[in-house]
Amino acid sequence: MIARVTSKVENIAIDCANAYRLALFWSEVTGQPLHPEDQPGDKETEVMLPGGPALYFNEVPEPKSVKNRVHLCLRPDTSREAEVERLLGLGASLVDDRRKPDGWGWVVLADPEGNEFCMLLAESERAALSS
Repeated sequence: MIARVTSKVENIAIDCANAYRLALFWSEVTGQPLHPEDQPGDKETEVMLPGGPALYFNEVPEPKSVKNRVHLCLRPDTSREAEVERLLGLGASLVDDRRKPDGWGWVVLADPEGNEFCMLLAESERAALSS
């Protein structure tokens, strides 16, 4: 029998201009802490996600210039609408509204440095729409 070799996703790297500040934003988004050793001014920081890869923020000299080819899709504990409003209050910006009249769809947001991410329906909303 041939042994199967795999790789584990250790982190999701996000290039940015200010690693600590952007990690603080994502810490608020996810409700998860920064790595305990991270400090203001660090060029690399992490948000520790339970049971999964960390969000790793790495300072780079060049600004973001095009649409992300990889992005995060988030599913809220509350409603999609409430979470969109909360994240806009934290400093996210609205990029594209893909909500449909029947309730399905998603919202494309950007973090304070312009990295796009999507807000999906909560599981309870999906269940209600599927009934």
